[in-house]
Amino acid sequence: MHAGFPDFRLGNVLATSFTGTLSERHGNAVERIPTPHRLIDWLAVNGLAVDSCTTAQLDLARELRESIHAVATAAAIQDALPASAVQVINDRSAQGRAAAILTPEGKRRWRLSSASCVEDALSVIAADAISIVAGERDGKLALCASPTCRAAFFDTSQSRTRKWCDMNTCGNRQKKARFNANKRKNPSSAE
Repeated sequence: MHAGFPDFRLGNVLATSFTGTLSERHGNAVERIPTPHRLIDWLAVNGLAVDSCTTAQLDLARELRESIHAVATAAAIQDALPASAVQVINDRSAQGRAAAILTPEGKRRWRLSSASCVEDALSVIAADAISIVAGERDGKLALCASPTCRAAFFDTSQSRTRKWCDMNTCGNRQKKARFNANKRKNPSSAE
């Protein structure tokens, strides 16, 4: 990994983890894939290793990321899916060459060939987005309760009532803010 860049927020769902490469969308936005090489790093961490990435391919990746975010947000609030974002997702899904493989543990993984490029990896991410928006997986799309984040995430908790995209960032930040506000209201109870 390259020093000097913000850490990746990694989750269990590829598509929503990918949208998390731009965080704090309603605050001070944090771009986690600012360079083509950083996209290569993110793809490698997520089992989609490619050898190279151009600036144009990074632009395609960001367009897909924002399209997935728009569609996931609309789905989470049960709104109409934006047609232009759906088109981007469908186009990226159709343009790649990746194979689904079954692991010895009974899990599906994606295999890219040694000649695979960024577009092949993006097709896997787009296909993952399609599967969660289409309701093919057990869980539901939700939006982070943090007013500065509002990231779309896929809630697979048993009760489907998760509030935060990531408990270690948004959840802890909100709990800390609530604790500090209560401490200011009741200074004697903090002793």
